[in-house]
Amino acid sequence: MKELKHLNKYFYKYKWHLIGGIIITIAARVFAILTPRFIGESTTAIEEYVTGEITSEAVLREELMHNILLILGATLMAALFTFLMRQAIIVVSRHIEYDLKNEVYRKYQDLSLNFYKKNRTGDLMNRISEDVSQVRMYAGPAIMYSLQTGVLFIVVIPYMFLQAPELTLYVISPLPILSFAIYKLSVAINKRSTIVQQYLSKLNTFTQESFSGISVIKSYGLEPQTNTSFVTLSNENKEKNIDLVKVQAFFFPLMILLIGASNILVIYIGGRKFINGEIEELGVIVEFLLYVNMLTWPVATVGWVTSIVQQAEASQKRINEFLKEVPQIQNPSNEPEDVQGSIAFKNVTFTYEDTNITALKNISFEVESGETLAVIGKTGSGKSTILELIGRLYDVEQGEITIDGKNLETMNLKDLRESIGYVPQDAFLFSDSIRNNIKFGKADASEEEIIEAAKNAAVHKNITGLSKGYDTVLGERGITLSGGQKQRVSIARAIVHDPKILLFDDSLSAVDTETEEEILNNLFKISKNKTTIIVSHRISSVKNADKIIILEDGRIVQRGTHQQLLGTEGYYKELYLKQLSEKEM
Repeated sequence: MKELKHLNKYFYKYKWHLIGGIIITIAARVFAILTPRFIGESTTAIEEYVTGEITSEAVLREELMHNILLILGATLMAALFTFLMRQAIIVVSRHIEYDLKNEVYRKYQDLSLNFYKKNRTGDLMNRISEDVSQVRMYAGPAIMYSLQTGVLFIVVIPYMFLQAPELTLYVISPLPILSFAIYKLSVAINKRSTIVQQYLSKLNTFTQESFSGISVIKSYGLEPQTNTSFVTLSNENKEKNIDLVKVQAFFFPLMILLIGASNILVIYIGGRKFINGEIEELGVIVEFLLYVNMLTWPVATVGWVTSIVQQAEASQKRINEFLKEVPQIQNPSNEPEDVQGSIAFKNVTFTYEDTNITALKNISFEVESGETLAVIGKTGSGKSTILELIGRLYDVEQGEITIDGKNLETMNLKDLRESIGYVPQDAFLFSDSIRNNIKFGKADASEEEIIEAAKNAAVHKNITGLSKGYDTVLGERGITLSGGQKQRVSIARAIVHDPKILLFDDSLSAVDTETEEEILNNLFKISKNKTTIIVSHRISSVKNADKIIILEDGRIVQRGTHQQLLGTEGYYKELYLKQLSEKEM
């Protein structure tokens, strides 16, 4: 139960609902146990009529009718309170499920990129869906049935002792055996539940990756191999579930056996005591039989509830593993930041933790507010890393990055990122309308601002050419659009945000040269008062930049303007001549 202590704050939050549920549960059980009593009294009345103690049939009829009305009244009241009990407690479990999912989701958003490199999407999804659902079963049904069982035992067993102490002891004697069996089974269930959830995460991860990469699978004709791998993983998952179910299957047969034993004890021992005159009324035996059967489901739920608790604890443990994860990137200040956009790298060195690759080695440069810096270099030279560090997706290990003369790691993280418009190399679009994808950069953007941003990104004509225009809903990751169109919509999203700093990570790689020229002309117009950093492999994309740096193996090997670099032997001039000859061909 240690892992489930995390839910105590939610139980406290909804304490009045739960207290109300407890009161209603008590009322429901009190009315429920009245029914066997009235049936027992009716049986005794019939016995007295048979033995002649009640001589008038009219008196018997009146007694039975009176008891029937009381039985109906008690049953209806028990049903009403049971309904209200479910409304009180089950609804609370849904609120807790909602709160816990939000807590996990907020945590996912707070965690750094390194966390997502170490953990798979399918596992993350499983913890926020399947694991939280298992926890909800503990917060709702498990608590409700535990309350029911507890109240029933507290009310029924003392009453049974008052009626026939020795018979009661015989009836409840199987319960310790049941408790021990439940304890042993619960330990086994807990272990198997953890394994089942782990395998479910693996299955979800495999499925998610297969669907995301379905175009690659089809292109290479890998459907048979993928299907074989899926079947193998599914069978492993099935086997682990069967292992769990085999243990769970012991619960109900064991309980039925023990409850049946209690019934036999009531009939045999109760019958003997009635014959011997130790129990004076036959109705007491009937009452005991009804009470034993009334206790059948609550006793059966002890095993079911124990199983739920064990599975919930296993799931909550997996959830807690992520909730206890400390984000590497944390907001150091809530003071408002007025970002102007002057950026400086001072002897910055950075190594990726997951691969141990040193992407940047002691680099330094400055970009004044309103200037445009271009970064060129071979694949793996560290170009994209510069942009990720400016957005503080990672922290540097050596050196310092400043914006407006202030250390990046001391700035309000929220304001810093809101001042940046970032267009990644792999444009990511959501399964939503094109309008909402562009508005993602600015939630309150007007229609005029959206269209203007699309025009500046040279994608307006493409959008209006679609059957539903800006209302066109994209497939997953924007699969409806071509690579160039996705990049341009992503650029429009950054432009509409109207940030102080614009970061473009090779975001025109899938665009033809004519469209590229149009976009660049628009960008240079709208970025006059913005700090712009363009990462590219094309000279045409960077030739008008105020400053250009060339990276090689994480170091700056050249720097200057377009004209200065053309006058110097090196990578930039070689790339320019190569691309010029390709263009002429």
